Amino acid sequence: MTSPDLAPAAPATRGAAILAAQGLPSSDDYTLASSRLGFSDGGQYRIEISGVERLSTLEALLDESAKQDVFIHRIVCFGGGSTLLDKGELTAFAQLAAENAIEVIACPGPRTGWDTGRQALTTEGSSAGRRVRGMDNLRFLLDDYLRMFSCGLRGVLVWDEGVLDVLNKARAAGDIPADAVFKVSVYTGHANPAAIKVVQDLGADSLNPVGDLSRPMLGAIRSVVTIPLDIWAMTFESFGGMNRLWEAGDIARVAAPCYFKVEPGESEAIMYNAWIDEAYHDNLIRHKVRHAAILAELAAVTNGDVTASPKPSLIAQTA
Repeated sequence: MTSPDLAPAAPATRGAAILAAQGLPSSDDYTLASSRLGFSDGGQYRIEISGVERLSTLEALLDESAKQDVFIHRIVCFGGGSTLLDKGELTAFAQLAAENAIEVIACPGPRTGWDTGRQALTTEGSSAGRRVRGMDNLRFLLDDYLRMFSCGLRGVLVWDEGVLDVLNKARAAGDIPADAVFKVSVYTGHANPAAIKVVQDLGADSLNPVGDLSRPMLGAIRSVVTIPLDIWAMTFESFGGMNRLWEAGDIARVAAPCYFKVEPGESEAIMYNAWIDEAYHDNLIRHKVRHAAILAELAAVTNGDVTASPKPSLIAQTA
């Protein structure tokens, strides 16, 4: 990473002038300016854990969170697809999460890899992004979102800008719950302020940029984007195995509000597969919670003024 002290000033080029005229930064933020934004509860960061695939996994997360004395603010669940759980399981999951004030982002089933398309599995095709193929699959996907909403789930993962636009218009029209929340996936591949601002304008409530952005890059995004950024503090090995635990406190200072994603493990293919033995998922979730507690410890050591959002029940007691 380039040192802020050594980084040259942005050149006064015609391209820089075009960006500035459109309200965009003309360079990454090498000053590492502190974000002026945060969550409404006063926190600069929250913790997110993915791979909560079934009810037993959520129960293991809650148990380990109590042991480690760390609150997990948000979970991304059913990576294998909510279609693989019946409505009773989905409803029980939603109820347990709500009872413990945990935000849920649920993954529908129909998407790239579920249908008959093969391009995404080729070497070149894999770089094309996980968009939805055709209107039949878009309809299947929309019906799966509606199925999850009917079970009491409200947060959903989105990885197609067209689908995001459809969902946002449906929310405005009252066709889906007004309190539905749209988290845009890392698989959309967004990595700069202009692209992320477009997605924000389409109705995204948070977005996971690509996982290897520097603090100056994140700072530039934050200068024009207001929605929370979902930033990997740890990634599974198949995504590079990055570990940014020591850096998390300063990332929060620059990029707040942000969710830190804690995802150690072998690969997404294993982590999200609903047919993997439930004991594997339960143990992996406990491992993630322990690392989340370490993240909170290190953030306090390196950036004492940066704080996590308190547990919602504590907010209610002190309001």
